[in-house]
Amino acid sequence: MRTRKIMNSPAYAEAAAEEMINSRSFWVDARMRFFKNKMAVVSLTMLFLLALFAAFGQVFAQWSYEEIDWSLLGKIKEQGGPNWENGHYFGVDELGRDLYARVVQGSRVSLLVGFLAGILAVCIGSTMGAIAGYYGGRTDQIIMGAFNITLSIPYIIFFVVWQAFFGRSLEQMILVMVIINWTAGLLIVRGQVQTLKNKEFIDAARMLGMSDAKIIFKHILPNMLWVIVIYMSISIPEMIMYESLVSFLGVGIQEPNTSWGALISEGAKTMTFGTLWQLGYPAAFFVIAQVSLYYIGDGLRDALDPKER
Repeated sequence: MRTRKIMNSPAYAEAAAEEMINSRSFWVDARMRFFKNKMAVVSLTMLFLLALFAAFGQVFAQWSYEEIDWSLLGKIKEQGGPNWENGHYFGVDELGRDLYARVVQGSRVSLLVGFLAGILAVCIGSTMGAIAGYYGGRTDQIIMGAFNITLSIPYIIFFVVWQAFFGRSLEQMILVMVIINWTAGLLIVRGQVQTLKNKEFIDAARMLGMSDAKIIFKHILPNMLWVIVIYMSISIPEMIMYESLVSFLGVGIQEPNTSWGALISEGAKTMTFGTLWQLGYPAAFFVIAQVSLYYIGDGLRDALDPKER
């Protein structure tokens, strides 16, 4: 009877609840905290819908992204606006091409470049940071020297020179963005590794005869995965911004392909003629993607921070 009273007491219930919370895995706890963040969940939903639009939006298009509607040339201001009857849901651009199909194509390119370049850059930067932090000495000096040199390179000038030598293609754009931004996450990972490499579990791994590579990739980096995930959530919108910037300046994606930055650039040139839809639609998609990614990143930072657990 006395045992039942103790189990029904508020103190026992509070202690049991605290024990359940502490016994949850880090990732389960992080997922629960993330989905309690309403703005992060809404942003994740918006990004998912945007990805669906980029992947399957062309199915609903009545025109291809490079097909010209000759009947509207010379009458774009009067008749080139959004119209469901002629299949131009977002209107047409200054050359009479369907803007809906071009926004779908631009969404594919911008999201693909942002996610691929962002993930690859953070993976390379995290690996180099782990190597620098683990070995120290001359290895650390060489990697940090390369880090400082990379930061001193003017991004736009390097991009223009690279495109002049190797051409303007989607693959080259992703490659040059990774080369310029390979330092993403390097410093924070390096600092974390310098702390972790002297922990007891790392000493135990050395005593078991594990190689340095196994220790770095099997023990150190997995314990820092939350840091890497957070940095990826920061890098991806930055990559989309960089891609849009160089495309806006005319040194990015080459016609007939397009991206949000290229479409915004084209729309900005013609907005004085009253064709505001040419700027409005791509700019809206760009803003939705950037805001969604930043709120998702904010939610991940709150969810994965061990101090919040």
